[in-house]
Amino acid sequence: MPQTVLITGASRGIGAAAARRLAADGRQVALAARNLSALEALVDELDSGPGRAMAIACDATRPEEVASAINACVDRFGRLDVLVNNAGLIEPIAHLADVDVDGWNTVVDVNLKGVFHGMRYAIPQMLAQGGGTIINLSSGAATKAIEAWSAYCATKAAVLALTRCGHEEYGDRGITVVGMSPGTVGTEMQASIRASGINHYSRLKPDDHIPPEWAAEAIAYLCTDAAREFAGGDFSIKTDEGRARVGLPPVA
Repeated sequence: MPQTVLITGASRGIGAAAARRLAADGRQVALAARNLSALEALVDELDSGPGRAMAIACDATRPEEVASAINACVDRFGRLDVLVNNAGLIEPIAHLADVDVDGWNTVVDVNLKGVFHGMRYAIPQMLAQGGGTIINLSSGAATKAIEAWSAYCATKAAVLALTRCGHEEYGDRGITVVGMSPGTVGTEMQASIRASGINHYSRLKPDDHIPPEWAAEAIAYLCTDAAREFAGGDFSIKTDEGRARVGLPPVA
């Protein structure tokens, strides 16, 4: 039976690249995001075989929608082998004393609570079927303070803690919980970073970023048993060792 993977934030960027990569491998993919029309266009694009991809409208900040998305995936494909918690935001980019409070809280809702919701509703299904893998999109910001990125840094640090807690509680029960830290990726998020003009990341050139397809390769790698070696922590493709494992070129 082909592996079934549910990806949040799948309408663009790393999520869409991962959908293309995993579908090309013959996996069944459930694509979740708020933008249903973009997801449906992506499903039409995928060369995944009849009925091997589905689009699910889902706001990761709403627990009932996340639970419904997981149920829809299981109803369609019979199981959930891998959950990729990819949905994430970086704006507002601003210093702590100036940042918009509602915007800051929204980042917490998406980046942290969205991951929690995915784990909360995927884990019971995975336990019932005898195991599974949860991949949480991480970042070097989880362990590093970056000017004007307080919401992003704080939420990524919290996601790393959730990854560790998930492994502590369920690692010996057949569930692999692992983070994936890709480094800077050339997605739509970079436009917001450049526009801010704050910190050195806003001054990076386009060719300083890896393409989202490289992050997708790392996700595909972590969909295998190889992820167990990194369970409870973050797997990084910012190093030559990590890239070699995935089959990517070394760090320039």
